[in-house]
Amino acid sequence: MTKHFIAAALTVLAAASAGAQTDTTTRTHTLGEVSIEQRKVEGVSRMGGAVNGTELGQGELFRAACCNLGESFVTNPSVDVNYNDAAVGARQIKLLGLSGQYVQMLLENLPVTLGAAMPYSLGYVPGAWMKSISVSKGASSVKNGSQSITGQINVEYLKPDDDPELKLNLYTDSRLKSEFNVMGNIELNHNLSTEILGHYEKDFMHMDEDGDHWMDSPALEQLHLQNRWKYQKGRYILHAGVGYLHEKREGGQMKDYSTNPYPIYIKANRLDGYMKHALLLDHVHNTNLAFLATGSIYNLDGTFGLKEYGDRQRSLNAQMVLEHDFSDEHNLSTGFSLNADRLDESQSLMPTQLTTEYTPGVYAQYTYKPTYKLTAMAGLRADHSSLYGRTYLTPRLHVKWIPVDWITLRASTGKGYRTPHALAENHYLLTSGRNLVLADLNQEEAWNSGASLVFYLPIMERTLTVNFEYYYTDFINQAVVDYDSDPATISIGNLDGRSYSHTVQVDANYDLTEDLNLLAAFRYNHVMCTYGGKLMEKPLQSRYKGLVTLSWRPMLALWQVDLTVQLNGGGRIPDHYDATGVLVSGEEFPMYPQINLQVMREFRHFSLYIGGENLTNYRQKNPVINAENPWSTTFDPTLVWGPVHGIMAYAGIRMNLALPKHEH
Repeated sequence: MTKHFIAAALTVLAAASAGAQTDTTTRTHTLGEVSIEQRKVEGVSRMGGAVNGTELGQGELFRAACCNLGESFVTNPSVDVNYNDAAVGARQIKLLGLSGQYVQMLLENLPVTLGAAMPYSLGYVPGAWMKSISVSKGASSVKNGSQSITGQINVEYLKPDDDPELKLNLYTDSRLKSEFNVMGNIELNHNLSTEILGHYEKDFMHMDEDGDHWMDSPALEQLHLQNRWKYQKGRYILHAGVGYLHEKREGGQMKDYSTNPYPIYIKANRLDGYMKHALLLDHVHNTNLAFLATGSIYNLDGTFGLKEYGDRQRSLNAQMVLEHDFSDEHNLSTGFSLNADRLDESQSLMPTQLTTEYTPGVYAQYTYKPTYKLTAMAGLRADHSSLYGRTYLTPRLHVKWIPVDWITLRASTGKGYRTPHALAENHYLLTSGRNLVLADLNQEEAWNSGASLVFYLPIMERTLTVNFEYYYTDFINQAVVDYDSDPATISIGNLDGRSYSHTVQVDANYDLTEDLNLLAAFRYNHVMCTYGGKLMEKPLQSRYKGLVTLSWRPMLALWQVDLTVQLNGGGRIPDHYDATGVLVSGEEFPMYPQINLQVMREFRHFSLYIGGENLTNYRQKNPVINAENPWSTTFDPTLVWGPVHGIMAYAGIRMNLALPKHEH
């Protein structure tokens, strides 16, 4: 099927290219002359402030299929995305060698409360809606709370006040996963504009590539709608919007294989809304006052064999922010916030549990910039948790120094805190036949420190950018998922001992020609944690990652070819019982490669793209342990360290249609 899919997609792309009469360049006939302007490509740019980070524009996101946020980091050397299991399709990012719960997620600079939605949240952000993604490393700004330990990821959607346009995106792949996106923004008058975002996706095929009669990933169906508004008049600006999401996941044992198949069924509904009010008080000193609020209602019901799990989460975050520039050198940002979170969990084998937490907080952040060569940003916030009955301080410091024009040095240190929810964030572990033991968890607490050194070296009239960075994360307390103390049990409890992470990365970016860009990167992770009183390497974690990307944009950027090669280092597999009940100890998974390729052709109002993922066809053998006996105690689909899918081909079309613009 994959070969036929690729052949058909190539035929369509070639025919479209041959028959096209217009393209993405702008041709203007003036006095008999023709001027040609190449369309600007929004790629990767480094953040300009003291925080170490990068921003991924749409040009970078379009280098891969980018169906959702979880698929947006294929070409990124810093962020990894992995499956947590081979049963419910839960995915998570990893930054600085640690799981995604230590990365604070922001949506247009508003904190996103994940909790029960954490295993699936990456799939809740459609790729076609995104305008950019900002990834910052280390303990970030204190403005948005104390949750950031390893970094922040901020997603910016398309804006209601962008040029009026109707955008469509159609996608399908060789596994018959299809999706449709529509994005339209309308300028209603001089001051008011609105935007409607729609997303629908569905898997039309149940895949079992390894022949174990177990679905490689659940069949998914999702509907996601949003309506967003912007109003601006004089010194006042309002952003507001509401959204609705409905998702179903159906997986487990193939129904035609067993008379009593092991079912997995998950249904989720979310209703959310936000508003941002801003008032510019003083143009000269950039003094502005803002009130921001976001809230969500999230319901999840799941069936995992004979086990049932459900949760109801209600979240609200409100902030009042005041910013003022005393001069070009001195800036102060201060404010207070209130976060309210209520989580009601039910599990068939445990009593219903209700968790409510109110967290009021205040912060101040001072930025000193005497020259363009030096920027220092110091922040401190104080929060009080009603759940833990404690007030805690979050100090953070960032410094940027440019000793010479071709060198930039950044350093940071800071603390982070997080409220863990053992079962809500890890309910996919219910699919395992092991016993699941949960403890009352303390608040997570960690220090993060790091530094980066960037060189901008002129070579043959182009600039080679080389980045070196190192980060160290040290946990004072951590919620530990322990596979190692007992091979028949998975326990989630508080850290008893040490837990830390060292991450070293080097990457280089260079335009080999005007049309060809090369990125090469290598990262090494050393992640240790105490399990059962013994300090051990964190399991199911690749020790290193190598990445090479080539991007070729010939013929005035009408074509784009992107090749990505990854080399993922080996790691440790925790002790476990095999299908026969024999203890497997000291096992490691090997290094494995992955290759992705995409070809895109742009036209005046649309673009076509085809591609392939995991072209090496490398798959983890037997990701589901004892798949033939899912009711046994040795059944386990959670020990996933590599790809569960083989080669996959895809194709899609993006269309842009201009809408009438209000005459000012």
